Amino acid sequence: MKKVISTDKAPAAIGPYSQAIEVNDMIFTSGVIPVVPATGEIPEGIEAQADQAIGNLVALLEAAGTKAENVIKTVVFIKNMDDFATVNSIYSKYFTGECPARSCVEVARLPKDVLIEIEAIACK
Repeated sequence: MKKVISTDKAPAAIGPYSQAIEVNDMIFTSGVIPVVPATGEIPEGIEAQADQAIGNLVALLEAAGTKAENVIKTVVFIKNMDDFATVNSIYSKYFTGECPARSCVEVARLPKDVLIEIEAIACK
């Protein structure tokens, strides 16, 4: 049985999808972008956007009853592969110890023209 996860501490869905879905104690998030939930603003620069996007993801995980250390897999989409080291630096503040498996791909464009989007699969 699936359960829809929703929180105002992460950006609202901007289309016909859920922020996250729980199935059998597994959490599957949609892509999370660096929108400040309280204001709808997008920070400038990859460092601020990476911190906001990953922080939003962690808030969504917490709303689902889990945390960053329970993430099994992430997929990171970045607009410019030259930002890879900066994204890694921010990412490593949230994911420590036994880090999740991860893919990171450069894409041509992301929603709202942000520089980064991240999604995750976690267990409870």
